[in-house]
Amino acid sequence: MHKDIKFVSADEAVKVVKSGDHIHLSSVASAPKILIDALVRRGEKKEFSDVRIHHLHTEGEAPYADPKFEGVFFHQAFFVGGNVRKSVQAGYADYIPIFLSETQKLYRSGVLACNVAMMQVSTPDRHGFVSLGTSVDATLAAIETADYVIAVVNKNVPRAWGDAMIPVSMIDFFVEDNTPLEPAHFSEPDEIECAIGKNCAGLIEDGATLQMGIGAIPNAVLAQLGGHKNLGIHTEMFADGVLPLVESGVINGANKGIDRGKMVSTFLMGSQKVYDFIDDNPMVLMKDVGYTNDPFIISKNPKVTAINSALQVDITGQVCADSIGTKHYSGVGGQVDFIYGASLSQGGKAIIAIPSATKKGVSKIAPVLNLGAGVVTTRNHIHWLVTEYGAVNLYGKSLQERARQIISIAHPDHREELDRAAFERFGPHFHFIG
Repeated sequence: MHKDIKFVSADEAVKVVKSGDHIHLSSVASAPKILIDALVRRGEKKEFSDVRIHHLHTEGEAPYADPKFEGVFFHQAFFVGGNVRKSVQAGYADYIPIFLSETQKLYRSGVLACNVAMMQVSTPDRHGFVSLGTSVDATLAAIETADYVIAVVNKNVPRAWGDAMIPVSMIDFFVEDNTPLEPAHFSEPDEIECAIGKNCAGLIEDGATLQMGIGAIPNAVLAQLGGHKNLGIHTEMFADGVLPLVESGVINGANKGIDRGKMVSTFLMGSQKVYDFIDDNPMVLMKDVGYTNDPFIISKNPKVTAINSALQVDITGQVCADSIGTKHYSGVGGQVDFIYGASLSQGGKAIIAIPSATKKGVSKIAPVLNLGAGVVTTRNHIHWLVTEYGAVNLYGKSLQERARQIISIAHPDHREELDRAAFERFGPHFHFIG
């Protein structure tokens, strides 16, 4: 262990937190559980009040969002994950609408205070550096601007390269905890998701630079790419699905315009295999989210193909990806960053991929978005829309042309209803041909 490091207990470290403070927690697998638990112990004793908690999605429990801590903690997320969703929807926690690319800007511009930054880091190397491992995102900005920085040194945090490397001099308190990182669990793609994956894969060209999110559809897309050549990765996150393509040489970054030969990401969400893969791997650059998600940086790569999902799309191409009506479900995330970045890229393709209907048979393509639904990707931004029934390019198409194309890939059980709604909206000249 580095000679300048002096460890304190988690309970001792969190004593710096006072009423009214804003706390940033590192994201996803890297949420510092031992510090969260110590904070909650103080909260149970009501040793402070009105402490604001900020973070992106985190894995594991989020006890500070429990209604019993009303007046003690107030959680204001940059993204609503499953562990805080009920509290946000009930009003005991809240959501800050923000492009993922600008989460770091909230801290660096001073719009949002950061009194205490808490994260997990790797064990120090002989040069006095630790790595932020799986979570750089807005955490680096929080470290730069915080009054106090508390780092959990954990031997299970991978030694990631890029902006993840920081000197120990940036850290005020060190706490040791070797709890394994939280793994993410993904379901196997079903028949519909495999069909969507095949339709998306058909749009991906050799030499493309990929961005895709998490879940069954991205994994279904990646499973179809074994015959492709010279693919690259510039994304906000990646998971297990990319690993076989790296091993087979399909993903090599040879055609990228910037960071050639490198896989660029800002956070990770996967199994232990992913954490092992990035450990001391110079092929992977973990970068600040202000870099990974800047549309103009994204566009410097050719053939950027961005694949994102949604909760609902209307017949003009408005995309709701963050709420079900007025109930917030997730967040803006990086969807708009990459939709726009891909559209600016030479030969790029911006794709929204969704099942045509929910598991309960409700059409995800609607005449109008649900009352209160948030428009994440506007009808001006959308290009490709993909379902299990096909892929349509809406760019440059009029409202009526869009409606015809979108209805053509809706679930057959709902096309007549959508056709009728379009006729009522656009008048007698509209007729769905499909």
